[in-house]
Parts: sequence; structure tokens; C-alpha cells
Amino acid sequence: MATDCEAWLNANPVEADDLSDSYMSGDEEKSNSAKINNEINGNWITVPAGTVQEARLKAKAKRRLRKNSSRDSGRGDSLSDNGDTVRFGPPPTSPKGKVLDRRSRQGKGRGLPKKGGAGGKGVWGTPGQVYEDEQQVDVRDPNYDEDQENCVYETVVLPLDEDAFVRTVTPIVKEYFEHGDAYEVAELLSELNLGTMRSDVPLLAVSLAMEAKASHRELTSRLLSHLCGRVLTHSEVEAAFHKLLQELPDLVLDTPTAPRLVGQFIARAVADHILPTNFVEGYKGRVDCGHTRAALDRAAVLLKMRRETGLRIDNLWGLGGGQRPVNQLIKEVNLLLKEYVLSGDVAEAECCLRELEVPHFHHQFVYEAIVMVLESSGDTTLRMILKLLKPLYDSSVITVDQMRRGYERVYMDIADINIDVPCAYSLLEYFVDQSFSSGVIDKNLRDLCPCRGQKRCVSEDDVYVKLENY
Repeated sequence: MATDCEAWLNANPVEADDLSDSYMSGDEEKSNSAKINNEINGNWITVPAGTVQEARLKAKAKRRLRKNSSRDSGRGDSLSDNGDTVRFGPPPTSPKGKVLDRRSRQGKGRGLPKKGGAGGKGVWGTPGQVYEDEQQVDVRDPNYDEDQENCVYETVVLPLDEDAFVRTVTPIVKEYFEHGDAYEVAELLSELNLGTMRSDVPLLAVSLAMEAKASHRELTSRLLSHLCGRVLTHSEVEAAFHKLLQELPDLVLDTPTAPRLVGQFIARAVADHILPTNFVEGYKGRVDCGHTRAALDRAAVLLKMRRETGLRIDNLWGLGGGQRPVNQLIKEVNLLLKEYVLSGDVAEAECCLRELEVPHFHHQFVYEAIVMVLESSGDTTLRMILKLLKPLYDSSVITVDQMRRGYERVYMDIADINIDVPCAYSLLEYFVDQSFSSGVIDKNLRDLCPCRGQKRCVSEDDVYVKLENY
């Protein structure tokens, strides 16, 4: 059909104005119909208006077809004889008409995706496929290097700077003061890249221990002895104590007793064989700071006593907290109470009780105090014990639970105490009433106080009934 249109247009040329897509008005159509003349072989002939109109419609349909041919070429569009567009092939909603469909378009197979779903742009493989880490090196690769096969790849951990060292090691040392496991500290430190800060580990541990309790200082001395040879070398430990002596003027500002404590740490380190025996002698005649001289003098005196009198420096800090035997704690509690009764200094007694570092054993302190009241004569001891228990209870040095357990233990043992102290029941009842009046115990604990069984006549035959109240 398109060929017939071209042949007719060649035989009957039409002006460009007549082939426009816009329709003409009625006057223009009449005027043009009257002046339609074409020249064929040099002769002017008159062409009917209907023939020109038909050619114009065909040319317009042809231009529309060419315009949409690139966009609708895949859909098989064509032009019929009457100018209508005819569509061949599947509709656009058909699966075969989708551009991004990965299924076979040849109508073969079971309709599954090509390559098992592994093909297409941006797809590296089938879902769930795992690639091997080790890939064989291609010798023909232009970038191939012979030394590449002998390379060993390791994880590089950057060394800690001063701020990161303090933030990382300080929690480790403080946690060690709670659990006391030196092996765990050695394992954690071995995982860190300390670098040049390795010699600062003993310095930081000693600085924290000087602000803590005596039991923590003992743990610190044991930690240094454990780390030396495993994580730290002897030269690094020695360099740490040299630096510790240099920083004594700054440590005294926070801990006034720092020179004495540092001297004891040095003596303990020499006794544990992590410092050389001539460490103190190496400073003779080379010390200008008074604090450093005091620390070295303290260490020299302890080492001399160790050589001459056999002083055990390994027990220099003593055993703190629950590490001591129960019998030793009981003796120290009794000695504390006897010294308080003689001096009457409540603050000193409270300080001594805190230094025992046995808050879980304060019920024994309450028990021994009440027994001392029952075994004493007069009201002096009773008033002094109440004067001591009241501030200890108000300041929560002795908790409510420990106070209650101490009284209940006396209630349970009052029968045995009564054998040695005949008036123990009456004294205990009086002491419990005074404790309740002072606010040391509550009403429930007061009501649990046992009383001795009383005998009274209930009939004319002198029949007695024993009444026991608990």
C-alpha cells in the first residue's frame, strides 16, 4: 500500500501547504478546489478535488506510521488499506512482551529463569551461592607478582597512645581489685598493643592502689609479681619504678602518704625478685627531692629489717577483707571493743571497723558487743555500747540486715549464755528495750526477745505452770 502511495505522489506532486496536518476552513477548501491545476508532461490539467484529499489523508497516515515505527516496532504494527493500524504479535501485557523478563522468549523449556536466576546486570550468582576466599593466582595475569604467593596477611593493631592507654587499662585494674584474678589481667593486657606504654602498667597500678585500701595494695604487689616475666620484662618494671619516683611530687598532692607507700612497694618488689637488690643503693648521693629520699629511706629500712630480723615483707600489707581467718577476725573485733570501752572514742572505733573491710561480718561485731554488755557489771558498758551502735547504724556502716542478724544470734544463744551469766535474760530484755528507745532496732525485733520462764501459783495446791514467751 505504501508503494502505491509513493507512485501516485510521484505522478501527481502536491504542494507542501496542501500536505499539512491541519484542516482547512470551508472558504479555503472552496477556493482551492476551484484552482487545483497540476502539470503533467508540460501540460496543465485539472485534477479532481477528491483525489487530492485522498492523497493528503494517505500521506498523513504514512507520516504517523513512520513516527511511531521506532517505538512500536516490537509490537508488529502495520497499516491496513483503509488507513487503520493493525497490531500483530502478543499484547503488551503478555509475559513475552516484557523487556526485563529473564525467561526464555523462544517458547521452549519450562518457563524458568535463564541461568537459574544468576544472569543479568548486577547479579553475581545464584541466591545463596558462597564463593571461596582462596582464589588461584593466574600466572598469565599482567599484574602477577611472584612474591605474592609468599605473602602472609595479619591483622595489625595500632599501638595505644597515652589517652587510650589510660581509658583501657584503668578499668582492667579496677576490676582486678574486685575479683583478684591476675591471670585474667595478664590475658587482657597481652591482647593489647601497648607499644611504648608497656612500662606504664606498673605505674598506673601503683597509683590506683595508693588511693585504695591495704588489701588492694597487696593485690597490686601480687599482680606485678605475676606480670613480670609474662607480660612485662624486668627492665620495664625497673623503668616503671624509676618513673614512679620521679612523679612522687605530683602523687603527694593526692596521697600525702605516697612516699611511705612507694617505699613499701619498692621493698616488696625487691623481696619478690622483680627489682634488683641494688635498686635502692643506686640512688645514693643522686637524690635531690625530699619525697624521693623519704621513699628510698623507707625501702632501705624494711630491707635491712628483713636481712637482720627476718621480717616477712611478703606480708607487708597484711591480709584484708575476707581473706583472713574467722578466728583472727573475731580476735580483732574483741580487741576493738575493749579499746573503745577504755577510750570512748567513737570515731576511732568506726575507723577501725572500716579498716577491717568485712562488711559481711559486722553481725559478729554486734553479737560480741551485746555479749560484752551481758557479761559486764554496771550500766557503764551498756551506755557506751548503745552510744557506739547508734552512730554506726545511722551512718549505715552497720546495715539493717547485719544489725538484725547480730541480735537474732544473741536470742538463739541466750540459753547457753545464761549458764555463765544467771541474770542474762533480764539484762538482755533491758538492753533490747533501751536499743528500741534509741532507734537502733524496730518493734518487730524487740518483740522477738526471749524471756525466762516464770512460775506463778494458779491454785490452792501450789501447782505451778511454766510460761515461756519468745
